[in-house]
Amino acid sequence: MACVTALDGIEIDETKELALASLSKALSHPARVRILRILTRQQGCLNSDLVGELGLAQSTVSEHLRILKAAGLVIAEPKPPRTCFTVNQEKLEEFRELLSYL
Repeated sequence: MACVTALDGIEIDETKELALASLSKALSHPARVRILRILTRQQGCLNSDLVGELGLAQSTVSEHLRILKAAGLVIAEPKPPRTCFTVNQEKLEEFRELLSYL
């Protein structure tokens, strides 16, 4: 086995690399992975429902949702007095495509 000494033949796309790193960082906690798994199986979910499913404090779940939302993986839809969270399917598909870039 030899080390690569040149990047000839290796596609370099910094935009894809940054996007993949950013989305990967958002998914770098097991609770956030579980939140996405729950949301992909539901039409929408309230923060309070997720607290019960995850067994974490309300503030902790809110912080995980904030990170997922900032990454674009989760959409928050206000339904006063609550907020319904759903998966952004387009962003999730983008992540899948970026993984294939590896």
